[in-house]
Amino acid sequence: MRARKNAANLSKQSTPVEVRIVVNAEAVEAVLDTPDAGADRITFVCPHTLARIGRYAPQPLAVLEESAVLAIARMQADGWHYIRS
Repeated sequence: MRARKNAANLSKQSTPVEVRIVVNAEAVEAVLDTPDAGADRITFVCPHTLARIGRYAPQPLAVLEESAVLAIARMQADGWHYIRS
């Protein structure tokens, strides 16, 4: 996934940045089917997509408390920047 590569590249910068990967729709299955130890610890999964596909997110993945779209909107309101990958 491109988001994982972007997050890895950002982690190499001299200025520390906090990165979160938020996934929904088809990206959820991609994340579940291809674990990545480094990226999974900063990945947040849409609970609605999990319910729709009948799967669960193993640790270290985190399940959002609300839909991914709403979570992203709230994060932006809190000052986070959104980069679509």
